[in-house]
Amino acid sequence: MRYRLWHKLWVIGLFVSMFSTTALAQGVIDVHAHLLPAEFVDALAQEDRLLEEGFPLPRYDVDAHLKWMDEAGVQTSVLTLAEPTPQRDGDVIRKCNETAARLKREHPGRFLFCAALPLPDVKAAVREAVYALDTLKADGIKLSTNVQGQYLGAPELDTLFSVLNERNAVVILHPHRPEPVNRQVMQQTPLAMQEYLSETTRAVANMITRNVLARYPNVKVVVPHCGAYLPLAVPRMKSLTPVMQANKMVGEIDWDANLRSLYYDLAGAHSPEVIRMMLTITTPEHLLYGSDYPYVAPQVLTSGLARMKQYLNDEQDLAPFRQMILYDNAHKLFK
Repeated sequence: MRYRLWHKLWVIGLFVSMFSTTALAQGVIDVHAHLLPAEFVDALAQEDRLLEEGFPLPRYDVDAHLKWMDEAGVQTSVLTLAEPTPQRDGDVIRKCNETAARLKREHPGRFLFCAALPLPDVKAAVREAVYALDTLKADGIKLSTNVQGQYLGAPELDTLFSVLNERNAVVILHPHRPEPVNRQVMQQTPLAMQEYLSETTRAVANMITRNVLARYPNVKVVVPHCGAYLPLAVPRMKSLTPVMQANKMVGEIDWDANLRSLYYDLAGAHSPEVIRMMLTITTPEHLLYGSDYPYVAPQVLTSGLARMKQYLNDEQDLAPFRQMILYDNAHKLFK
């Protein structure tokens, strides 16, 4: 009798030990990786837009991506189409989404994808969102901060957000060059150095002031690049809101509901200090690892991820969030 009880306890202990080890051994989930399929590059070449973002597009190779993931310990990457969005041929977006779906099928467990949409045509975007989510089984939708000057938060996009809300969609944002653009400024200070952060902040602030995320609470939005300037902008916006409302420039803003729908990837210049600043406007459950592959050299990404793991171990106030940031939060977000 004692032996059976002891053996039962031993088996339970072994199971718990194995489960804990498996949990600790989970690979990283990367929510910020870009796909640049041949049809995308060809379309931009035909539109003479290969340098529209101010720098050459990197080359994408799925085998090289998987090789880096294996070396760095990344279990799954969430693919999104790079910027800018092709405009002349509406079929290009569909082909790119189907390419992403194929990569997901061919490499189960390694890739998820968020489908691109043919904005600024809202009706076409709704059709593509429905097809991508329902037929291609996309894991979410990728939206640019603006397309031809149509910024997130614009009233005409409410129809699209209603559809995404019905499907509990995850939306990954990515900055695009502003419209209109000052070319001298863009040449002197390339977009990736500063304007991408301004552009992201601009688009999210525009959504907040119209309560887009509060009105469509089932949509979860991933903000790139360590939250851009939002840790600085949100307190300022809150402090100025009463003045703006007194002058009838903005209406009521549901800050809690809007901010509750925002998640943040740590692609870019992450550090313990940056994470602490982000935690002034969000909670640890909303922080996600992001690489920005292939826009950053693989060796730089590998060392950057190793550095993140190290300070998430060493910093006592951040250590409890290590597994959450590297795996758990993204796993829950993408179910």
